[in-house]
Amino acid sequence: MLKKIFQKLLKNAGKNYQMDSRIPDALILYTLYKRGMMLLRGIIKLRKKVFLGPNVSIANKRNFHFGTNVTIEKNTRLDGYASQRIMLGDNCKIGAFSCLTSTSHFSKYGKGLVMGNNSAIGDYTHFGASGGIDIGNDVIMGSYISFHSENHVFSDTSKLIREQGVTSKGIKIGNNVWVGVKVTFLDGSQVGNNSVVAAGAVVNGVFPNNVVIGGVPAKIIKTIE
Repeated sequence: MLKKIFQKLLKNAGKNYQMDSRIPDALILYTLYKRGMMLLRGIIKLRKKVFLGPNVSIANKRNFHFGTNVTIEKNTRLDGYASQRIMLGDNCKIGAFSCLTSTSHFSKYGKGLVMGNNSAIGDYTHFGASGGIDIGNDVIMGSYISFHSENHVFSDTSKLIREQGVTSKGIKIGNNVWVGVKVTFLDGSQVGNNSVVAAGAVVNGVFPNNVVIGGVPAKIIKTIE
């Protein structure tokens, strides 16, 4: 009976997979308790139906848009001081111990982050979103992902690098993309739809739809037919 109820709750939340019959009732009860506490915490802190883990801090809350069933796991820090609204779509998830930095320096107001529907990222993610990060729908990402949407200018040898400013091209990831663990995205990176980024890749460039990329720096490994 408990499994049937939980399966129905999953379906109502937009999860279409079939639960493994070996899952014990104790795990289901623990999950329901944990999610219930997270929802209560979100309602108290944000006045919204957002699932918040313990020790989550959100600066400039009014600049956030939360879709339905958004989950932000424990010990995550989100900076909402950005020139554009921070958008977290339906069924988005940000893993534990993650950090969003929208404005990294007072010399330039940052742009911020957009995550589409059904997109999730693992623990220990760093969103350096000063130049803007745009993540599409149905993007699944591992842990230890880092985004660096600005890059230092260093062409003038008469000046210190820290005095030459930065580029802010931003980072864009398309729809239906799988990003492996420990991938780094640099400023100006673009990954097309229906693509895979191999674990440990350093992405710096523009890539088309339907490809697998990997390496340092990342290159096209194969095309997805």
